[in-house]
Amino acid sequence: MSRSQRLILTIAILASFVAFLDGTLINVALPAIETELGGGLTTQQWVVDAYLITLGSLILLAGSISDAFGRLLVLRIGLYGFAAASVVIAIAPDPVILIIARAVQGAAGAFLVPSSLALITSRFDGAMRGRAIGIWTAMTTGAMIVGPLIGGVFVDYLSWRFAFVINVVPIGITLWLLHTLGERDERRPDARIDWIGAALCTFGLGGAVFALIEQPNLGWGSPVIWGTFAAGILLFALFLWGQRSATAPMLPLDLFRIRNFWTGNIATLFVYAALSLNGFVVTVYLQQEAGFSATLAGLASLPTTVMMVLLSASMGSLSDRFGPRIFMTVGPLVMAGGSLLLLTVTDPVNYWLQLLPGLILFGLGLAITVSPLTAAILGAVDPARSGIASAVNNAIARIAGLLIIATLATIVAGSLDLDGFRRAAIVTAGLMVAGGIVSFLGIRNSDVAPVEKRAEPATGA
Repeated sequence: MSRSQRLILTIAILASFVAFLDGTLINVALPAIETELGGGLTTQQWVVDAYLITLGSLILLAGSISDAFGRLLVLRIGLYGFAAASVVIAIAPDPVILIIARAVQGAAGAFLVPSSLALITSRFDGAMRGRAIGIWTAMTTGAMIVGPLIGGVFVDYLSWRFAFVINVVPIGITLWLLHTLGERDERRPDARIDWIGAALCTFGLGGAVFALIEQPNLGWGSPVIWGTFAAGILLFALFLWGQRSATAPMLPLDLFRIRNFWTGNIATLFVYAALSLNGFVVTVYLQQEAGFSATLAGLASLPTTVMMVLLSASMGSLSDRFGPRIFMTVGPLVMAGGSLLLLTVTDPVNYWLQLLPGLILFGLGLAITVSPLTAAILGAVDPARSGIASAVNNAIARIAGLLIIATLATIVAGSLDLDGFRRAAIVTAGLMVAGGIVSFLGIRNSDVAPVEKRAEPATGA
């Protein structure tokens, strides 16, 4: 790996790190936020979903901009926006300001992830690409899991607000590295932005998610609920319809003619919905019901983080050698087994006997799954379209988390007590099994072609 490639990989990891970190760091801070600012479960859901709505809906636009105007420009936009929003979150005086700032933070995060991964796919070839994606996956997914630990330390010993101010440090380092890199973007002279598509996607998702979150409070009979839900579905349908003929589509529908691309994204939908549900439920339950401190609740996920860091790079390399299908099939099934082990949890909770075995198994399955999943999806498309391909995959992952958290009250039957925790564990396992089955039936190892042969759509049986 050359010096330039090492620098590119470091920039990509750091830029994505802050977005993934805040996506899960917030979970451990939710009880403290609710205690200080009020609002109950509904506010907690909105603090999570405001971020995911803008992240999931604008990440497609960011991917298009990344391919059209350059990955480095998009990274800088995302970094500056994320830093500004983080400061506002840290000083938010009430839930409304906090939720608005989280939405802005999600919008900035949308500019970080696809451009970061596109940088890797455009600078690394062959087996080196698989290893680079594995390292990126280990570090960024590790950020998702170590987030609760970092948040817990701040919540217990300083304040939940400091957990967001700290974002400025890795952002500053990343901006300095971008300056050190000294490269300039290549821009397409015919580039156009689909602003109408961005608006339809954002408001469509927003309307549907608002209805899902508020439905337990107002009921489906309320015009506010069924009206916003219907409007959201209609707007999102118009978004999809418009993408068929858009000059510069945010969501190029022809990508879904590629077998590994559409199959991998369906698997992503199930797997990342399960990851989001598990991360939210475990960290919040341990604090609010089991009596763990925020730091201990964060430490609970450490075994999963260790498994990811130790194994993801090697899993990326093995996937490049043997093909992603077996990894994408076995990994989710292993995670499903880890989720079912959480059914042994009782009151009071015994971490070593009831939680640790399941979390270790969950981490093993996660390490087996994520790098091969990413490589299978990006390996099926032309490298010139890696920005939008990465954006689509990340959008689906965030939308999966968005929808599962929006339906949390239904899953746990209104209360995150022991029974609710067990219901969530069963749903998590079911989603993982679905992801494994989809991968087994749909993924074709032969469709992951060498870099120089990746321009043609896959047509496997």
